[in-house]
Amino acid sequence: MNNEQKLREIFAEALQIDIERVTDELSYNSIPEWDSIAHMTLIAEIDNVFDTMLDTDDVLDMSSFAKAKEILAKYDVQF
Repeated sequence: MNNEQKLREIFAEALQIDIERVTDELSYNSIPEWDSIAHMTLIAEIDNVFDTMLDTDDVLDMSSFAKAKEILAKYDVQF
């Protein structure tokens, strides 16, 4: 499983949505499931799976699936 697939699964699980809904266009507050609580669950799972410790600015900037990939690239996660 590649890193994009892992990240898609993390999003689907944290937001409790079908994996098919996880696209680059998926953004914070664009669906009711992605609220502040789900966002923190998402961050925790990303940190756990990719062995990162996202800084506060990155946590706040993670506003879409596409942005999540961009942020994780800064932590040497390849997509």
